[in-house]
Amino acid sequence: MNTIRYVGCNSAHSGDFVYDFPEGHDFWLLIITQTPAAFWVQGEVKDYPANCAVLYPPRHKIYYRACSDQFIDDWVRFDSTESYVTETAFPLGLPIPVPDPGYCHQLFQLLAVENFLSCDYREHSIDYLFRLLFNKLLEASSAKDNSPHDHILLDLRKAVYTNPGNPWTVAAMADYVLLSPGYLQALYKSRFGISCMDDVIQCRIRLAKEKLLYGHLRIADIGTLCGYKNVEHFSRQFRQIVGCTPREFRKSAST
Repeated sequence: MNTIRYVGCNSAHSGDFVYDFPEGHDFWLLIITQTPAAFWVQGEVKDYPANCAVLYPPRHKIYYRACSDQFIDDWVRFDSTESYVTETAFPLGLPIPVPDPGYCHQLFQLLAVENFLSCDYREHSIDYLFRLLFNKLLEASSAKDNSPHDHILLDLRKAVYTNPGNPWTVAAMADYVLLSPGYLQALYKSRFGISCMDDVIQCRIRLAKEKLLYGHLRIADIGTLCGYKNVEHFSRQFRQIVGCTPREFRKSAST
């Protein structure tokens, strides 16, 4: 079981902020920075960029401070008897870059909400959120070759997956992440194993299949919803990927 003592989101401090506990605490402490910070690591204080996660076990030396005009972080102090925490492979006391800090920030917000609720499933909800958070930490620590652009690439992919019907083009995606089109295409393919536009098309076809299976919209309207300007282009691309037309797909699903 995980028991939260305190949890904070967007905690802001001035540029002279210092957190110094040579003997550590009698509980676990997890923080994810939103600003650059300096940490005591292996006998010396080192500067680290924003969006780093640090996990301190009980009785572990803790020292970190601001190294810019302010210090902002998400943090949780907690007790745990869960093996995925107590036996975690995530490095202890070592800042690790988090490639998707926005997602982790949302988990902290949900932890804060659940911690203040009194409901029958509160403990289960908190445990699920901790498991998600620790999964993300393990993903971050196992990513050997994180690119400095990982954060914006993940943001772009989430935007595409959330709104595949937007008029996405390579140029529009490049503008979204403030990179040149050519550089974006190379980074995207290297990071996700698929080109920008192929990823968009796959997302559009997935959405189209869902609407064909579970909705009652006309095929032309589904095509428009999925970002196609005309039904002929939609039908042609759908058939190339799925192997049948949208009409045939809907008919086969209803028999």
